[in-house]
Amino acid sequence: MEGEKVRWMKTPAPIRGEIIRQIGEALRKYKDALGSLISLEMGKIKSEGDGEVQEYIDAADMACGLSRMFSGKVIQSERPGHFMMEVWNPLGVIGCISAFNFPCAVSGWNCVIALACGNQMIWKGSETVSLTTVAVGKIVAEVLERHGFKSVHTVCQGTGAEVGETLINDPRISLVSFTGSTPVGRHVSEVVHKRFGRTILELGGNNAGIIMEDADLELAFNGSIFSAVGTAGQRCTTLRRIMVQESVYDKFVTKYVSAYKAFKKGDPLVRGTLLGPVHSARAVQDFEKAIQAIKAQGGKILAGGNVIPGEGHYVEPTVVEIRHDADIVKEENFVPITYVMKFKTLEQAIEWNNEVPQGLSSSIFTKNLQNYYKWIGPTGSDCGIINCNIGPSGAEVGGAFGGEKETGGGRETGSDSWKQYMRRGTCTVNYSDELPLAQGVEFKL
Repeated sequence: MEGEKVRWMKTPAPIRGEIIRQIGEALRKYKDALGSLISLEMGKIKSEGDGEVQEYIDAADMACGLSRMFSGKVIQSERPGHFMMEVWNPLGVIGCISAFNFPCAVSGWNCVIALACGNQMIWKGSETVSLTTVAVGKIVAEVLERHGFKSVHTVCQGTGAEVGETLINDPRISLVSFTGSTPVGRHVSEVVHKRFGRTILELGGNNAGIIMEDADLELAFNGSIFSAVGTAGQRCTTLRRIMVQESVYDKFVTKYVSAYKAFKKGDPLVRGTLLGPVHSARAVQDFEKAIQAIKAQGGKILAGGNVIPGEGHYVEPTVVEIRHDADIVKEENFVPITYVMKFKTLEQAIEWNNEVPQGLSSSIFTKNLQNYYKWIGPTGSDCGIINCNIGPSGAEVGGAFGGEKETGGGRETGSDSWKQYMRRGTCTVNYSDELPLAQGVEFKL
């Protein structure tokens, strides 16, 4: 990698962008096959597998345009004959450690921005989705090799204890982007920052949807269903807590519970299936433990609550009525369990939204602009994603993705997230024949 590091950095950014555009085109060619592989290996339904590949393609398109738009500021100087400016340069080598639930898209978010910025990237995917990791890595490598680059994007697959630990401890890796659990993310942060490296952490989510009495309840129903059950509850942005204002609580919850009993479950590759399996036997065990804790903490199961017998790791999507402050509600259970709770005022709902340790995504359903602007203001949601009249999941690449508190604070893909992949230099230029000092300081021999 070292041999190509400088050559890639010195390749003009728009040329790097064109290569990234070609990576997107290659993914378009293999979209159907790759989407099927993701569905087969991860367990999400086929349309979601295809959508994940499209997310990588969209990010590549965005990065191609971004490559012509990297810019720094020109800053006014207080000294005559001087000006200041900012320049942005690559960090060098980026490490990306992605999770099982998005085995293609998350690496894409990091890859296309890191490469556009002039960095190389080493990617370790989750070992339970290694086929997808190898397939995506091969597609990317073939495009880069056509342009004479053999090590700009490298796959290094293996366990977290072996490969992951090596990546986070290596001082040659300037930035580590990690997607996974909060406990592991805390370890990654401690190790990388101890050596003064950088991190982008995308960790746990415990996302809430608030449904006001003035909301379009049909819209709220449809938005909540996909956000809660999509990917069998295994998105970091999955809707896990639904707060409904008391005057419309019974009406909404009755309809919501009835829908849970009608989901088509089965083979995720079969068209029409809405609920595939959870990813592993461990996820089934986590589901069972969560159900036990819910019952012990006074929760009432309104729908689901059971493991589905037979082949595969299938569980029933579950709706639970429970106190907002139950211990289990404050945890991220990465399975299709959704809590419903009744609130009186928007202020109370915001308080409940913010009382959990995680701060990734949130949403409100309302027609009242005062409600929404309070929701996004300084006393509103404390999450990184703050939606209105859509659920908390299904982010687009143009916005910065990430959250606060135990979610990690990192941002990926859109807006100015690219700045995390570069180092900033502040430059002062003297184009005069004098040498005045700042702040009026005099120093004459």
